[in-house]
Amino acid sequence: MILPLLQSRRSIRKFEKRPLEPEKIELLTEALLRAPSSRGRTPWEFILVDDPALLRQLGQAKAHGSSFIADAPLAVVVAADPQRSDVWIEDCAIAAILLQMTAHSLGLGSCWVQIRLRQHQSGRSSDDQVRELLQLPADQQILAIVAIGYPAEQLPGHPRQTLLWEKVHRNGYGQDR
Repeated sequence: MILPLLQSRRSIRKFEKRPLEPEKIELLTEALLRAPSSRGRTPWEFILVDDPALLRQLGQAKAHGSSFIADAPLAVVVAADPQRSDVWIEDCAIAAILLQMTAHSLGLGSCWVQIRLRQHQSGRSSDDQVRELLQLPADQQILAIVAIGYPAEQLPGHPRQTLLWEKVHRNGYGQDR
């Protein structure tokens, strides 16, 4: 059941210093490849990074909010060719959240790092920085990086009563649900 996973999942930014088992990486990869895409265009590309030197560099992908990637045993860069699909952003986002939910189901923690429309500390785009670092073709744009590992912090799921129920409308905006 997916609802218990949704109820307990949190973004994890602190990871244990232990590698992921190859079997878990294989399952994470399969989850990515099973992601739906609009009209079956599969515009996405996934770069799995477990090299410590590259992880440290990815941790500097943007000015703020990416440093924890350096301590993750795995990062997945989610990129796509925008010419293959006009909804590449949505397709990549779906794949990334399926990756995160699969990680959680395997007892792993994860956190999304936004790259698209973000800046590196040098002033150039984070997209350009990561593309160059990982030698992606010029036609690839990077949506996000998902850091994955065994959680070194335990965060409870968000309580049901804190959910923004007022954001839900029925049969028209402003209607009671």
